Amino acid sequence: MINILNINDHIRLAMLDLEAFCRDHDIIKKREGEQRATELLLKNLFPQQEVILNYSAEGKPFLSLSSAHISISHSHDKLVIMLNEKESTGVDVELIRDKVKNIRHKFLCEEELEFAGNNTETLTVLWAAKEAVYKAYGLKGVDFCANIFIEPFDEGGDLFYGSLHMNNKKTRYLLKKEKHGDYILVYILNEV
Repeated sequence: MINILNINDHIRLAMLDLEAFCRDHDIIKKREGEQRATELLLKNLFPQQEVILNYSAEGKPFLSLSSAHISISHSHDKLVIMLNEKESTGVDVELIRDKVKNIRHKFLCEEELEFAGNNTETLTVLWAAKEAVYKAYGLKGVDFCANIFIEPFDEGGDLFYGSLHMNNKKTRYLLKKEKHGDYILVYILNEV
């Protein structure tokens, strides 16, 4: 049910199947399941240390009693937590659904729309990538079309780039995409 991966020497990623967790713990309310599953993942990520999950005024999660940067995502039956010991990070998991086609004009610029076409999986990767970049930034006022840009990527590859353009500054990120069944997972490897 829990899968913890060491991505590199400073990034760890934990995934949990929410449906199985809720079923095993007789949890009916989705929000309660997400909260208890998050607590369980944090205990597994920090077995020797107590940490306290808090949220900034903007809603960005941070840990008391640890200097690690944290990002959290959940979608339907998946919960993911990413920790980065060096820099702010972002992770997003999304269920692949055709629904993304109906909102693509709300989060993609013209070049991204042209690149993605009508491909549901590519659109989902782009949405998850923009969410990951937004989470790394962690402040309000970001327009996904005007401030976050994802560079075209090879469908068969797993690494690609995205950037945030805010306040006359451009921050570029190396991102990784993974497919887990019917889900797309995208996370930031590092700022470049």
